[in-house]
Amino acid sequence: MEMEGADGAAVPPSLADCSHRSSISSMCARSLDVLVYLIDDTAVQLSVDNLMSVTVHELHRIVREALQLPECAMEVFALWLISPLLDEPSLQFRRNVFFPKRRELQIENEAVLRLLYEEAKFNILEGRYPCDVEDCEQLGALVCRLQLGPYDQDQHTACALKEKLEAFLPAHLCRRGHSLLTALWKRGAKQPAYEQGLLQAYQAVREEAACEEPEALRQHYQAYLQRCHQLPYYGCAFFYGEIDKPAQGFLHRGGRKAVSVAISLEGVYVMDSKEKHVLLGLRFQELSWDHTYPDEEEEHILWLEFDGENEGTLVNKLLKVYSKQAELMSGLIEYCLELNAAAEASALENSTLQSPTLPPLASKQRPKLRRQNSVVCSRIQHLATIDYIEDGKEIKRVKPKRTASFFTRQFSHGPTSYSAVQAPAESLEQG
Repeated sequence: MEMEGADGAAVPPSLADCSHRSSISSMCARSLDVLVYLIDDTAVQLSVDNLMSVTVHELHRIVREALQLPECAMEVFALWLISPLLDEPSLQFRRNVFFPKRRELQIENEAVLRLLYEEAKFNILEGRYPCDVEDCEQLGALVCRLQLGPYDQDQHTACALKEKLEAFLPAHLCRRGHSLLTALWKRGAKQPAYEQGLLQAYQAVREEAACEEPEALRQHYQAYLQRCHQLPYYGCAFFYGEIDKPAQGFLHRGGRKAVSVAISLEGVYVMDSKEKHVLLGLRFQELSWDHTYPDEEEEHILWLEFDGENEGTLVNKLLKVYSKQAELMSGLIEYCLELNAAAEASALENSTLQSPTLPPLASKQRPKLRRQNSVVCSRIQHLATIDYIEDGKEIKRVKPKRTASFFTRQFSHGPTSYSAVQAPAESLEQG
């Protein structure tokens, strides 16, 4: 059982609405009617006997049977409790955040693939998975193929796609302002015709000759998921938070920015909720973290520490994430690190048993050239961080040489882990 959305802003509007409905819809002497929601807000109604004594494992089995899913779905999906205001939660059947992406590519069952596709599509269209326009068009083209069938030049025109563009592309790309201020600001500016790029990508969707439609659908589900796997935050659990804005202007007014924090087995990603792009992306070996309970502030704080520069000086950077879910985020990070450590130890043990001598090192491939302005790239310059190095027992803001980590909340399981030392007793912002 997994939880998400303890704070309302962490849940998309469509989910928040259904969260006000209890998942237990009726009661009788022996059984309860339980509603389990899928990602598209459809509900599976189950009649469960002795619900109070039913285990999560048994309830998961009942859902799988109702959806006619194979046994492999037990590992792929999990039951999530979703509630925007900690009221009566809704129960959802969604992807298991701990299920590895590499194993998704081995799935052949169409029903399982369809559920994974629907969840990935939802996160793309809602903007939870920031995505460059070029990739949005490629993904949208696959949605067109799956919903409208093979491309037909007589039926599938740019005008026809424009009418229901939000079914294929993220809402923030399709949104057109209607206010007077927006009209004046955009006067003379040509609006992007995303339907044209979408149409061209739709035309280019490959179809294998003599391939039956069920097999074609399965292949397109896989193609959609495989493209989503290129996004580092695919499959993450999402949390709501806020960060400080960099000080601007003569009075150094900053304020706060709403962000979503995505956590997976691979790392932590902080994303701008309004602009739909990544602000900070860190693999676990690149960060150290902690969770604090401030005395005078309402929210808890998740601290993320990472290496950086300040005017050419190597420094430690601390990012504050204000969130009522900070403790949940800290716990999930710790659990992910424990799972990774256990997996690494098991892999090392197996390789030692199979081969007493180490195999030759494979040549490393150069990474793909990234788009410089990609929404996936970190934007450190948009963050208000505390830059420091540790100097004895004090925290000094900017010094010429980086020393060690301020936090102890990190696991060292090899040379690539983020270095850590004992934290001094002084305040986080001393110096």
